[in-house]
Amino acid sequence: MASETERSRERRWVVVAPDGRYVTLGRHSDPSEEEILAAEKALLSQELSGWLAVMEGNPWVGKVPELLEVRPLGGPTSNFSDAATACLAAILAKRADAGP
Repeated sequence: MASETERSRERRWVVVAPDGRYVTLGRHSDPSEEEILAAEKALLSQELSGWLAVMEGNPWVGKVPELLEVRPLGGPTSNFSDAATACLAAILAKRADAGP
């Protein structure tokens, strides 16, 4: 079982939507360019956009994760900072709903 320190260092590739939703692309390896392009195509097919980012930290336990912008996907019209703030707020809300 991973220690608290190991969980807080966990890194995963995510796609973050402007409203704060996110989906994990990979935890144990970097996504390929083809996977990234497929994610962008899926966003565009739903008339969505977002950002490829790296999340450092576990979204379920430990310190609040940090998000590092890598690149935009699908031409978002808002800024990454607002999306990251919404994402982290949603993570904290889910933690609160789950209880101790």
